[in-house]
Amino acid sequence: MVKETGLYDSLLIKPDSSDAEIKKAYRKAALKHHPDKNKDDPKAGEKFKEVSQAYEILSDPEKRKVYDSYGLDFLLKGGAAEPPPGAGGMGGGAAGGMPFEMPGGFGGMPGGGGARTFHFSTGGGGGGGAGGFNFSNPESIFESFFKQGGAGMGDDDDIFSQFGQGAGGGSRAGRTQSSKFRDSNGSAMRQRAPTPEVTTVEKPLPVTLEDLYKGTTKKMKIKRKTFDEGTGKRRVEEKVLTMDLRAGLKEGSKIKFKGVGDQEEGGSQDLHFVVTQKPHSTFTREGDDLRTLITLDLKEALTGWKKTVTTIDGRQIGVERAGPTQPDSEINYPELGMPKTKGGRGDMIVQVKVKFPSNLTIQQKNGLREIL
Repeated sequence: MVKETGLYDSLLIKPDSSDAEIKKAYRKAALKHHPDKNKDDPKAGEKFKEVSQAYEILSDPEKRKVYDSYGLDFLLKGGAAEPPPGAGGMGGGAAGGMPFEMPGGFGGMPGGGGARTFHFSTGGGGGGGAGGFNFSNPESIFESFFKQGGAGMGDDDDIFSQFGQGAGGGSRAGRTQSSKFRDSNGSAMRQRAPTPEVTTVEKPLPVTLEDLYKGTTKKMKIKRKTFDEGTGKRRVEEKVLTMDLRAGLKEGSKIKFKGVGDQEEGGSQDLHFVVTQKPHSTFTREGDDLRTLITLDLKEALTGWKKTVTTIDGRQIGVERAGPTQPDSEINYPELGMPKTKGGRGDMIVQVKVKFPSNLTIQQKNGLREIL
């Protein structure tokens, strides 16, 4: 029969639970109530502290025996208070600080009787009453638990990828910055610094010029890493994102989604898709204008020419000049470019390139001299 069951109740286990059952219960409760997963629940931090403190005592065989026999208050005071009957003269002798010895067991404690001696340190988190036990930082308990194997369930590196570092690659060493809070006895304890901001991941979104001209809706399937609350292991899930691209959207524009990326310390990553224009066979884009190129031979440039140009919306337009036409000259066609944000369209610019012959005969050269 134990004196009280409060710590067992915190972990939702029975007083006769095995060490393995205690570890399993703590793992489940700590992952469920960790502050990094419950930013909108102010009570989560207290619950996380409660289950961590329960595990710190119940996972230590000697502390657990003292707790079972005399209760939490007696353990926290290190025996300084008047012990219950049968405490074996433990009274004020322990007030001088731990470790201490209790020959002959704890009076009526199971297994008492021979010359048994129990030792345990009460240095704890510091700042307690004389000889009293102080709980450790809940984050330190949590981290130590998984460093040591996390109840033998494996995949512990995945736990720290959620709670110890973000996607940017920061290490767990960054968690040593801390602030103080008070435990149930008013003693100063250390608490981890505020959770880092959620990271933002940018991914390219290739789009054709035609889709940017007309506007379109795109669906993209992504894979995101989450973790199982029961086991703490990583898992990969698929999600389909829908993106509405308005007509005239420019390269470099961002389509933003909040909280849909990998889970990390502080929450889930934000994803930003950056519009990149696929190369076009005819046009290059210059803001809201579209530029296309036609090539003339020297004879056409000098004597006149006629060409057909296809616009971005598929129309055929005749372009002609009587000549001569200067190399790199431009012909503007208003309202045939890309849609503008405030209405209207940019220009289509037809640029002329003149291709000169690579060689001429003597007769051709003489002929040109006579003409020009």
